[in-house]
Amino acid sequence: MVSVLGSLAIVLAGIAYIQPAWPLAALAGLCLHMSWHVFDGADGDLARRTGRVSASGEIIDGICDYAGHTVLYVLLAAAASREVGPVVWVLAVAAGVSRVVQANFYEVQRRQFAYWAYGVGWLRSGNETSGTNFLAVAARTYLRIASFFSPPQSEIDDAATDPSRAQMLSRLVRDLGPFAFAGSSLLGANYRTLVLGVSMLFGSPLWYFAYEAVVLNIVMGISLARSRRNLRALTAALQSGSSTVR
Repeated sequence: MVSVLGSLAIVLAGIAYIQPAWPLAALAGLCLHMSWHVFDGADGDLARRTGRVSASGEIIDGICDYAGHTVLYVLLAAAASREVGPVVWVLAVAAGVSRVVQANFYEVQRRQFAYWAYGVGWLRSGNETSGTNFLAVAARTYLRIASFFSPPQSEIDDAATDPSRAQMLSRLVRDLGPFAFAGSSLLGANYRTLVLGVSMLFGSPLWYFAYEAVVLNIVMGISLARSRRNLRALTAALQSGSSTVR
C-alpha cells in the first residue's frame, strides 16, 4: 500500500508539472515528487520493522517506482510536444531507458554493498526468484539487467557465506565504501528529482531529459569502470588473504 501511494505521488507530480500556472505548478510538482521519496523510504522501513521483508515486496516497490515514473515521463513529453514537436518523444524515451539502466546499476550496487558489508539480504542473495508468476519473472529480469553491467562475483559471494571469511569481507567492503561500487550519488533518485524540478522552473522538461540521456550516461560509464576495477581488487584481496584492497 505504501509503495502504491508512492507511485500515485509520482503521477500527481506529473499532473501538477503540466499545469499552466507557472511557477506554482512547478513548485507543486516538485513537492509532490519529493513526497514520493518519503513513501519510497517508508515502505522498506515498514517491512523491516514488521518482519515482512521479502523478494516480492522488493519487486513490487520497484514496479511501482518504474510505473509511476513512466506515467510522469509520458505526461511531460505529451505536454512538451505541443511546443517542441514529436522529437521530444525521442529524448523522453532515451531518458526513460537511461533511467532504468542507471537506477538498476546504482540500486543493485548499493544493495550488494549492504549484503557484503552488513549481511543485509536482497534478491541476488535469496532464493525467491524461481517460478513462473509475474513477480518471479520481474525479479529475474531485474537481476539479468544487473548482471549485464555487474556480473555476480562468485569469490565475493562465497566469502559472504563463509563464516571464516565473512568478517574480513565485511571489513574490506566497509573500508571501500558504497560509492566504490555504486559510483556517484548523482545516479540515485534524489538529485534526479531536484534536477527535474529546476528544469520545470525553467519551463521545460527537455533540460531534464537531456541531463538523464547525456550527462548521467557519462557518469554511469565512469561509475561502471570504477566499480569493476574495485570488484577485481576486492576479489584479489580475498584470494590472497590481504587485509587491504589495492
